[in-house]
Amino acid sequence: MFGNFNIDKRTLYIVLGIIVLYEISGYLNNPQELLGLLLAIPGILIAITFHEFAHAKTADILGDDTPRYEGRLTLNPLDHIDPVGFIMLIFAGFGWGKPVHVNPRNYNRTMSMEKADSIVSIAGPLTNFILAIVFTIIYSLIIKFVGFTTNTATSIIILMLQAVVQINIGLGVFNLIPLPPLDGSKVIKPFLSYNAKQWFESNEKIFYAIFIALWVTGIAGRIISPVIRLISDGLFNLGSLIIR
Repeated sequence: MFGNFNIDKRTLYIVLGIIVLYEISGYLNNPQELLGLLLAIPGILIAITFHEFAHAKTADILGDDTPRYEGRLTLNPLDHIDPVGFIMLIFAGFGWGKPVHVNPRNYNRTMSMEKADSIVSIAGPLTNFILAIVFTIIYSLIIKFVGFTTNTATSIIILMLQAVVQINIGLGVFNLIPLPPLDGSKVIKPFLSYNAKQWFESNEKIFYAIFIALWVTGIAGRIISPVIRLISDGLFNLGSLIIR
């Protein structure tokens, strides 16, 4: 994800390590939260895997075989996990997967390279939102026909489904932030005027630095967490209405 930007990864990883150790100490003192953390892992694997696969598959459909040659047309989570993004999803509820490399010059000429790149970029977050809807329906059906029980296995499945929904929403919303290197920065480009586009591209490194600052300080989380809660609450409420 750090691509062509001169970011000191080691410093970033040290900061991340300190944050993670601090968070882990809190979880160790709260077994219930630790259980919630463990139950979130399947949701994280699903969210990242389908998000990155959607990028790769969409690029392939549009004529770019780069993801195919790099082995990204697979649903194997190991081919799509970025360690930092994975840890962020576990502890912060938002993050990213291993970037899918594309070559816009390979896209079909049925549209501009910019529009095709925008479609490839939005495919990941859109897939996350679709998954959130699908798993909300599954969750709602289980609640309707099984209900909340004292059965441990059922309770774990219900909690796991809730996590899958919330994590997919989190990954989708986070990646739509219009700052490099996130998907949102490419999604908006076709809608910008020529001058705005030139200004955006010339200041891309500054926007990237802003993103890093928002991420490390936790401001990004405070900004998007209410949005994630609003969408997830809306989906769960809608799901309960549909199955009545």
